[in-house]
Amino acid sequence: MKKLGLFLTFAAVAAFGAEWTGHISDSKCGVKHNDGSPGSVACVKGCIKGGASAVFVVGDKVLKLANADKVGEDLYGAKVKITGSLEGDTVTIGTIAKAD
Repeated sequence: MKKLGLFLTFAAVAAFGAEWTGHISDSKCGVKHNDGSPGSVACVKGCIKGGASAVFVVGDKVLKLANADKVGEDLYGAKVKITGSLEGDTVTIGTIAKAD
């Protein structure tokens, strides 16, 4: 029930444009790299260079990025703040920056 509530809140806010904080990971490893540690950063960089897609991890949810080209290599594995919109399981980035 808790996950459903989180999803509904997430979806309702996203329909109007929203801001989320999470980590940039890769489509191969997903939530395994949501801590920003040096090992996670190195793995995310390697997986993306190897052909995996950049994804956005918020809690235990892995979201696709419609415009992943906005994610610079300096953000791979990092904690970021994204503003944008959500449709289904895909975020369209308006702005992206490192988060504290």
